[in-house]
Amino acid sequence: MKIKNRKISKYLICVILILFVSGCSKFLEEQDRSNFTSDNYFTNATQAESSVNSVYTGIQSIYSGGYGFAGGLAPWLMLEFATGYANTELGEAVENRWVRTLTNSSDNQEGRIWWEQSYKGIANANLAIAKIPGITMDETKKNQLLGEARFLRAFYYYNLVRIFGKVPLLTNPVDLNSTDMYPLQATEDDIYAVILADLIVAESSGLPYLDATGRVSLGAVKSLLASVYLTMAGYPLQKGNEYYQLAADKAGEVITSNSYTLFTSYDDLHTPANKNKGENIFQSQYTALISPSYWQSAIVPYNKGISVYDGQGGAIFAELPFVNSFETGDKRAVEKQFFYKFYTLASDRTVTIDLGNTYVYKLFDAVANLSTASSGLNWTLMRYAELLLIYAEASNEVSGPTTASYEAVNKIRRRALLPDLSGLTKDQFREAIWKESCHELCFEDKTWFNMARTRKAYNVTTGNIVNLIGYSFVSGAVYKEKDLLFPIPTSEMNSNKNLIQNTGY
Repeated sequence: MKIKNRKISKYLICVILILFVSGCSKFLEEQDRSNFTSDNYFTNATQAESSVNSVYTGIQSIYSGGYGFAGGLAPWLMLEFATGYANTELGEAVENRWVRTLTNSSDNQEGRIWWEQSYKGIANANLAIAKIPGITMDETKKNQLLGEARFLRAFYYYNLVRIFGKVPLLTNPVDLNSTDMYPLQATEDDIYAVILADLIVAESSGLPYLDATGRVSLGAVKSLLASVYLTMAGYPLQKGNEYYQLAADKAGEVITSNSYTLFTSYDDLHTPANKNKGENIFQSQYTALISPSYWQSAIVPYNKGISVYDGQGGAIFAELPFVNSFETGDKRAVEKQFFYKFYTLASDRTVTIDLGNTYVYKLFDAVANLSTASSGLNWTLMRYAELLLIYAEASNEVSGPTTASYEAVNKIRRRALLPDLSGLTKDQFREAIWKESCHELCFEDKTWFNMARTRKAYNVTTGNIVNLIGYSFVSGAVYKEKDLLFPIPTSEMNSNKNLIQNTGY
C-alpha cells in the first residue's frame, strides 16, 4: 500500500502495492504498479485477497521489532515496561526507561509506531471493506475476506483505544479532499461500538473455526469478542454484569467447541513448528530468512555472547521481585520455562555462564539463537490460556466461583504443577485469577491492558492485589491517573491540530 502525504495524514490509501499472503508467509508475483489506483485496482478475486493481506502487515510491524538492530524499535516493549515488571540494560532504550519510570513523553517513538502502523492497517481495512463488495467473485470467499478485514480493523482499534483512549475513528477510505483529513477524536463508547459491530459481522462471515495458515478464524473472532466484552465491563466504560455475562458466554463458546487445548510443555509456546495450532488462537506471522521476526535480539542479554545474532541488546529482562512472586513449586519459574538466568556461550557450548539477570525464555527461539540468526517464531496475540482466564474472571463476576470457572483456571495451574484452587469467596477467586493472569500471560503484552481495565496491580513484594493509582513500581515510580493512557505522539499532534493531548502530557 502507498500512503500519500504522510506528513499530513497517515490514513490516505491510494494504491495497492502489497501482495503478501500473511497466513502462509508466501509472496506473490508483483504486477505493474504504475497504473494501479484505488478506483481501478479492485477488479478480481486475487486483488481482493491481496488487499486483505495488506491489512495484516501493520500487526507484523508492531510485534516484530528487536530494538536498535535489524528490526528497529520494538513497540511491543512499551506495554511491558508499563507493568513495572520489566527492566533494561540497553543504554539506548530511552523510551522504555521513560515508561518504566513513569516519565513518558509524546516523543516516545514506540508510541508513534503503535499509532502509525495501527492506522495504516485501519486504512487498508477501510479500503478493502469499501471496494471488495463491488468485485464479481465467489460470494463465500468474498464474505470471508470482508470478515477478515473487519476483524483486523477491530483489532487495531482495540489496541488504539486501550493505549491512547480517545482517537480518530475512521471507517471509510480517506483522500485529499476528504473532510476526515484532519479528524477529530471519538469517544471510547463510539470506538467500542465500531469494534463490536465489526466483530459481530466477522463472526457471521463464514470463516473457518480454525485456520492453520494464520489467517483470521472464527475461533479468533469469538476469542477477541470475549476479550472486548471483558474490557467493556471494566474501566473506562464500566458496563458491568451484562458485559461480564457476554464475555463469559463468548469465551464459553470457544471452550465448548473443543477446538483448542493447552500445550503440555511450555517449550511448545516458543517452538516455530507449533505456529497456528494447539494453544495458539491467533498469531502474527513470521518466516525465518524470508519475513523473520527480530525480537530475539531484544530478549537476549547485552553482549554476553550466548547468541549467534550480531546484535544482542538486553533490551528487556524480568525484575527479580516479579520472578520471585511465583508460588513455590510453580513450574513456570523454573529455569528455562518462562525465564532463564544461565546459558551456554556461542563460542563454546560446553561453557555455561550466569547471565546476572533473569531473561524471558518464553519468547526465545533456540534454533535462531544457536545457529541461524533468523527467527520464524510467531508472536502470539491470543492463546487458549488467556481465553480460559477470561472465562473464569467473567463468570465469577456474574455468579461467583463455579465448577466450570474453577476448572478453567485450574487447567492452567495443573500445567504449572500447582494445586487446584477451591473453596474461595468471589473476592478471593477474583484476586486469584488476576494473579494467575499476571504470571501466565507475562511478557505477552497482556498485563498492562489488564491493569488498566481493572485499575488494579499485583504488588510483587507483598503478594497482594492493590489499587493501581498510587501503586509503587519496583523501580520506585508511583502510578498516577495520567499513566492510565499513553501520550498521543508528537508527530500526530503537529500534523493534526484537531487532536487534544491526553491529560498530563
